[in-house]
Amino acid sequence: MANSVLIVEDEPPILEVIAVNLEHAGYVPWRTDSVAQAQDLIEKALPDVVLLDWMLPGESGMAFARRLRADRRTKSIPIIMLTARAGEQDKVAGLEWGADDYVTKPFSPKELIARIKAVLRRRAPELTDDAVEISGLRLDPAAHGVTGGKRTIELGPTEFRLLHFFMTHPDRIYTRAQLLDEVWGDHVFIEERTVDVHIRRLRQALSESGHERLIETVRGRGYGLRTRG
Repeated sequence: MANSVLIVEDEPPILEVIAVNLEHAGYVPWRTDSVAQAQDLIEKALPDVVLLDWMLPGESGMAFARRLRADRRTKSIPIIMLTARAGEQDKVAGLEWGADDYVTKPFSPKELIARIKAVLRRRAPELTDDAVEISGLRLDPAAHGVTGGKRTIELGPTEFRLLHFFMTHPDRIYTRAQLLDEVWGDHVFIEERTVDVHIRRLRQALSESGHERLIETVRGRGYGLRTRG
């Protein structure tokens, strides 16, 4: 699934250039020219990355970034600030207010896309196409394939996303509610016990290569993927 990028930029030519280049790079751009419009979009669904202009009509990009970081629902969204302010003090302020990266105008589209890939790799590795391997279990998002040793492991779409999330966030335990948000997506309303069904299916599929032991259950807390001990 292509990553969505919310572009909050009030200069139409810059907004269009960014959007077109993102489309060519395989992203889905969401265009908006104000914080108010951006807030409306985010209330409906969460983007994977936010490109946020510093100077905007009404509420500033900096204030909006701070608000996103203070909200439990949006605090983990990668944010890249776009601004003509090139001073070191401005960059430090942007980062302190919640931005993950800072791109000074004018910038090359290639550099911007590289920065987007970098913040996704740091903040949300499950959204990248980088292959990941743990204890002989290898998952390749680009090929949508999983192998355990020399065995090919067949997974359904949900089990694949669940395993990808676990493998990119190992040695942590997530509640059912957290997994629903992270794997099924924001604003998806299904029973928490649905997670148990997919965990069971995932374990069954991984048993073909002996990797079902990686999936950990902590009673009363949730599930995770264990790489230690």
